[in-house]
Amino acid sequence: MRAIRRFIVRTVLPDELAPLDELAHNLRWSWHAPTRDLFAAIDAERWAAVGGDPVALLGALEPGRLAALAADAAFVGRVREAAHDLHVYLTAPRWYQQQQSAQLPRAVAYFSPEYGITSVLPQYSGGLGILAGDHLKSASDLGVPLVGVGLLYGSGYFKQSLTRDGWQVETYPVLDPDGMPLTLLREPDGSPAVVTVELPGGGALHAHVWRAAVGRVPLLLLDSDVPENDDAVRHVTDRLYGGGGEHRLRQELLLGVGGVRALRVWSRLSGAPEPEVFHTNEGHAGFLGVERIRELVATGLTFDEALEAVRAATVFTTHTPVPAGIDRFEAKLVAQYFGGDNETPGVPVERVLALGAEDHEGGDPLVFNMAVMGLRLGGRANGVSLLHGQVSRGMFAGLWPGFDDVEVPIGSVTNGVHAPTWVHRSLVELVQRRLRPDEVASGSGWLRTGAIGDDELWSLRGALRAELVAEARVRLRRSWLRRGASAAELGWVDDVLSPDVLTLGFARRVPTYKRLTLMLRDPDRLRALLLHPERPVQLVVAGKSHPDDDQGKRLIQQLVRFADAPDVRHRIVFLPNYDIAMAQALYPGCDVWLNNPLRPLEACGTSGMKSALNGGLNLSVLDGWWDEWFDGENGWAIPTADGVDDVDRRDDLEAAALYDLVEHQVAARFYDRDDRGLPTRWLEMVRHTLATLGPKVQATRMVADYTRYLYVPATAAGRALAASDHEGARALAAWKARVRDAWEHVHVDHVETGGIGEVPQVGDELHVKAYVSLGSLDPSEVQVQVVHGRVTEADELDGYAVDALVLAETFEAGRHAFAGDVPLQRSGPFGYTVRVVPRRDGLSSAAELALVANAPA
Repeated sequence: MRAIRRFIVRTVLPDELAPLDELAHNLRWSWHAPTRDLFAAIDAERWAAVGGDPVALLGALEPGRLAALAADAAFVGRVREAAHDLHVYLTAPRWYQQQQSAQLPRAVAYFSPEYGITSVLPQYSGGLGILAGDHLKSASDLGVPLVGVGLLYGSGYFKQSLTRDGWQVETYPVLDPDGMPLTLLREPDGSPAVVTVELPGGGALHAHVWRAAVGRVPLLLLDSDVPENDDAVRHVTDRLYGGGGEHRLRQELLLGVGGVRALRVWSRLSGAPEPEVFHTNEGHAGFLGVERIRELVATGLTFDEALEAVRAATVFTTHTPVPAGIDRFEAKLVAQYFGGDNETPGVPVERVLALGAEDHEGGDPLVFNMAVMGLRLGGRANGVSLLHGQVSRGMFAGLWPGFDDVEVPIGSVTNGVHAPTWVHRSLVELVQRRLRPDEVASGSGWLRTGAIGDDELWSLRGALRAELVAEARVRLRRSWLRRGASAAELGWVDDVLSPDVLTLGFARRVPTYKRLTLMLRDPDRLRALLLHPERPVQLVVAGKSHPDDDQGKRLIQQLVRFADAPDVRHRIVFLPNYDIAMAQALYPGCDVWLNNPLRPLEACGTSGMKSALNGGLNLSVLDGWWDEWFDGENGWAIPTADGVDDVDRRDDLEAAALYDLVEHQVAARFYDRDDRGLPTRWLEMVRHTLATLGPKVQATRMVADYTRYLYVPATAAGRALAASDHEGARALAAWKARVRDAWEHVHVDHVETGGIGEVPQVGDELHVKAYVSLGSLDPSEVQVQVVHGRVTEADELDGYAVDALVLAETFEAGRHAFAGDVPLQRSGPFGYTVRVVPRRDGLSSAAELALVANAPA
């Protein structure tokens, strides 16, 4: 019999246990083992049954058990101690409070469509969400005053299971926010705070705001499933990445526009400072910039003035290495939401559409591109690894015509991972016992003789592998029962995997470019590796395909069918429903983490970082972060067939290289033992990985980099333009308008050179004098540059330097001469050119206006 209504009845805690409620609702417990131990001590069996969810645990306790705990003086003392520890964590000065910069932002707003913080708050689908969750956790650990903004999805992403023939099946359990570690934001009279976004035709999208406490960081999640909405609008936040077209657009409007409005409500109700910097994690939240422009226009600024103020204080991070990964909408659909009755005075719909217009070469004039809008609204932009920054500069170069890719204003901050979340507790405790804090921070402790012996390190790695084997057997049995098998036919599961066999892990989303089935290119070769009589290999594989991606589902099915074969099923398993809980067992237990994307389509790929922090070695294509930090001793690089256009041929070549590496290097080294039975050379690589990669791959390093190199400069720029009723923004907008109007009259007339003989030599100085026309612009408003360096056979400058020329003479009709000397410091083919770019204090780069006048060839 089905219930007609459902609701959560909350537990009433005795006064002695009241701090448990805050401990349960602050997600610090998800990375703080002592707090989890406290909840486990209440009822270990129930703690396991509820999946380590403190809110669910407290809700499952009977009054008698609560009374007994309240009467237990020792337990009450533990509760008070844990509450005090949390209070100190939330209030004591941390890294951020010790920084000296006068331009530290009072608060930073961080927008993301998904957040992977803990499996009990399933609001993530993959790497973007996990990265966002680690960003918030690390900001909390550092004391960075961040506030997160996202959406609360009624069914999260989805739960994955398999049919008997290996086809992915999705289910969407209804999530009740009252049963999760969330608090509804309320007005002083107790009513829910409501955020409203206008819809075409006079309709409205209303949302409540839920707050998750991620340590020191509040995370605001907007929920459209509220009584004020009709049925269609209530479903806007039904599923993460659900639907398409207008449904997806409404989600992104609520995230961006509604998110800014939620921040204003949060500041009003909590007294928290208004954010000075807005960080857009991918283009999904790009409409936040439009909303902030609307706010400023309402105070009296023009659109252009508001745009400058918004850009200055906005950071845009792109995670997408391929155009197909970008959200794009029909421009006429976007126009319905910002035009007509919805058009705001002073914010013309055509100006909004221009922000996302693909008006560059190769673009589609009928499309609104969210990443393009993110770049146009972001005064500072970055990719998430050095290679991804390079790929992004090439992908978006059309927005800055006249500039080479290297000068496109997109930098990079390489991602990191939150170590307290991902490092196995046994390893943490070993480190705490044997290494000093400074040795942990620098990684040097792993190389100190006698700190942690080879036998102890190898024993720990074996224990972690055995733990993974046990977990995999439980999950595999559960999966087969759901696939329709009977318990009587699953006795073989007890022998699946071995705690003594080299274990490779592969787990991630399943888009085509990640090549889940590259390992299956030659099934016989893979079978031989798995069943090798002396050096066997075992594989643990997991991953979800997007519900609408049948090609991805076919890849999963292909792998599952191979893994189901009786001769190899004890050596390769596919574990359904990959999530944070599975990952926390998978990373520590794998000896090697496999990653074989189609280079260079992996933006960063942080799963290998998590493995490295647990003493795993990486076996990966040189893509994302691995391209940056592989050093030959921390794992292996899979050779790639770059330049081979035939996709099948390329996959064959790279799969063969993968098989060779596994057989002749990875497995050979793992099974090469000394007289004590220890793989000493393998353990040297593990130590080297922990010592060198350990400090680099931390998300605290990442957030500190964002703070120093993006948040602080954005704060300085934002404050400069906002001062004195936005006088700076008004002046900058007026200057840009004047420069754009005048630029058609700016050109390089001719260039004279001298100072070198017929045979130039290293040490000579090339004298350059450029005659330029500036029209109505003053020489102080431009920079005339000589661009010089090596040249290719096609006379293309390669790896060039840029030097400014100085004003030498002024003539009539806006003509001027600029001159300077260029030292010839290296031999070989040399070339140069001259160009003119706008110059003004406060510009983020010479390419900011996308204006350049190059000397004629």
